[in-house]
Amino acid sequence: MNIENTQSQLRKGILEYCILSILKHEEAYPSDIIEKLKKAKLIVVEGTLYPLLTRLKNAKLLQYRWEESTSGPPRKYYSITEKGNTFLLELDNTWKDLAKAVKLTTKTKKDE
Repeated sequence: MNIENTQSQLRKGILEYCILSILKHEEAYPSDIIEKLKKAKLIVVEGTLYPLLTRLKNAKLLQYRWEESTSGPPRKYYSITEKGNTFLLELDNTWKDLAKAVKLTTKTKKDE
């Protein structure tokens, strides 16, 4: 098995959760989202992020607004919707349940 492939799949599986979590606090331009994900060592390129943002928008979990830019074309700023906040709460619960399950399955007799 290839560890890099497994690590990549784990990261991809939590990107929606991380993006919604980022946008819960404030609206953001895609490059700002990429920057925050990179700081968290969840390296993402634009080719991965934009389709994901579009999918989340089409699911009505995100919305965007256009803002004129003085240094180029208008920019899209994304924010979370009410439906997105509800979905994020569900993901929070799922994350906690998964973390608890992993902890229980990796617990050794010495840990008890």
